[in-house]
Amino acid sequence: MNQLTVFNISAQFGGAHEVIHPVVLQDASHLVLIDCGYVGFLPQIEQALAESGFSARDLTHVYITHQDHDHMGALAALKSKYPGIQVVAGREEAPYISGAKKSLRLAQAEAMQKQLPPEQQEFGRAFCALLKRVQSVPVDVEVEDGDVLDWCGGCIVLATPGHTPGHTSLYLQEFQTLITGDAIALENGAPVLPNPQYTLDMPRAQESMQKLLEYGAKELICYHGGRWIPA
Repeated sequence: MNQLTVFNISAQFGGAHEVIHPVVLQDASHLVLIDCGYVGFLPQIEQALAESGFSARDLTHVYITHQDHDHMGALAALKSKYPGIQVVAGREEAPYISGAKKSLRLAQAEAMQKQLPPEQQEFGRAFCALLKRVQSVPVDVEVEDGDVLDWCGGCIVLATPGHTPGHTSLYLQEFQTLITGDAIALENGAPVLPNPQYTLDMPRAQESMQKLLEYGAKELICYHGGRWIPA
């Protein structure tokens, strides 16, 4: 039986508490983790898997929606400990995940650092240092908009650029559920664009958000915010 599991993993970032929501898909042949948390989060990922009746050693794939540190921060540790896992990501995002191109988030943060007021300089330096700790990992399988992955009855890859240029989301056909990554977040129970100050292309991000809201899914799973059922 195909199974979809949403994790609720507590995190501390910038002095604030948050909960992130990686997703696990299980079918007869695959155990897939979608996004994997911050640098140093491998133990939390392993614990969340175990508490849900899974084992990290059984993971067949990890899907990365985009290059940000809270989505791929633990990827290098995961791949190092469990080298059989296949890393899957969108073709446009893959060069940043693999390190073939410099992280756009780091480039953005370094540019913003020069403009920060003195009282924010320390935070800016710490954020840049954090981004530099994210280790690159080769992408084994590159996908494009419209590709269908044979996980849990079929997962359609959806290009949802804006937050980053190659950001992708997934539509799970059997569950009629969208996994949005950072194309949409929930704030006070309502869909919003996450961290607009870090969104690299706001008009495209707004288009991607609208695309997902109009897709007709029965449920959305947002990395920041969790499950949401449209009215």
